[in-house]
Amino acid sequence: MSVRKKFIEELEGRKSFLLGDEACAYGAIYAGCDFFAAYPITPASEIAEKMAEVLPQMGGKFIQMEDELGAISAVIGAVWAGAKGMTATSGPGFSLMQEGIGYGVMTETPFVVVDVQRSGPSTGQATKPSQGDVMQARWGTHGDHNIIALAPWSVEETFYLTVEAFNLAERYRTPVLVLSDGEIGHLREPFVFPKADDIEVENRFYGEPPFFGGGGLVPPMSKFGRGDFVHITGSTHKPNGLRDVETQSVHDELVRRLYDKIEKNREKIVKTNLDAQSGSKFGVISYGVSARPSYGAVLQARRKRIKVDFLRLVTLWPFPRNQVREFTKNLRAVLVVEENLGQMVREVERFAQCRVEFFGMIGGRTPSVSEIYSALKGMF
Repeated sequence: MSVRKKFIEELEGRKSFLLGDEACAYGAIYAGCDFFAAYPITPASEIAEKMAEVLPQMGGKFIQMEDELGAISAVIGAVWAGAKGMTATSGPGFSLMQEGIGYGVMTETPFVVVDVQRSGPSTGQATKPSQGDVMQARWGTHGDHNIIALAPWSVEETFYLTVEAFNLAERYRTPVLVLSDGEIGHLREPFVFPKADDIEVENRFYGEPPFFGGGGLVPPMSKFGRGDFVHITGSTHKPNGLRDVETQSVHDELVRRLYDKIEKNREKIVKTNLDAQSGSKFGVISYGVSARPSYGAVLQARRKRIKVDFLRLVTLWPFPRNQVREFTKNLRAVLVVEENLGQMVREVERFAQCRVEFFGMIGGRTPSVSEIYSALKGMF
């Protein structure tokens, strides 16, 4: 029995009072993560602390780098050497990692980046939560690209979405983002560790060259040490990996495939959580920590016999456009709730079939049920 399997078996069925950040670390362990590199930053440091404690026990590697540029570069190198890799950070570090994320997209390197969002810009309120990195997650790195980003709203979901992030990274050979926040990351909730056999784990797909196209949307990876000739570059390249930065058709074919492997699998990737009632004319859309009081406001309205539907976005990118269209097609108005000044609401406005209202809060405080309900009442 492997050390990892034994470690997980000792956890199975145990009920713990976990931090969201700790749940993220354990989710990575269940998913097979064996390499973690990061630089400490509030409010993500507890992920690194737990990984530093646990990974060496099972033969994995933890390394604290000199900064976030070094951290994401180390993860990319480890993945090409055969590891399952992850890093975790918050806003300022996430900004520094954008070039590495773009390099991961272009080289089709599967890894996970966890951003435990905090209030900004710049250093901002370093210990306070926010949802200010939503658009940075989509467009932070330059060029035409696609990205997958997931947003947990609980400790338990942080665990399971971290597992899902690793699976999506391996399935589509791409970086995947987990957008937590300081509230969820530092929240403690009861959690029962599942059995390993109940967790789906996607293994890496190794195969023969070419490793960068030449067939389906997702090519196989090279197995380190096998003797393959592999050229890994962030420059525009041909299916054999060799650079060709001049030919328009080479760039067009490569980047369209990188984009399409997510776009054409959009409905397999996208997850939402719907609570709808027949005959509702009003709705609320939210995600992550903001979805918790938002759902409370919906339940408060229902107690007053006002029908209000609720849609929680679990996948933020690719944006659940079809689900938003369907959710809003029979509504008069929908309220979008975020812990920012309006980021995801702009995407909702693009696809909603009804009037869109917005309620946002900044300053490091999650909006309350009563505050959201007051905003909701204004639509009735």
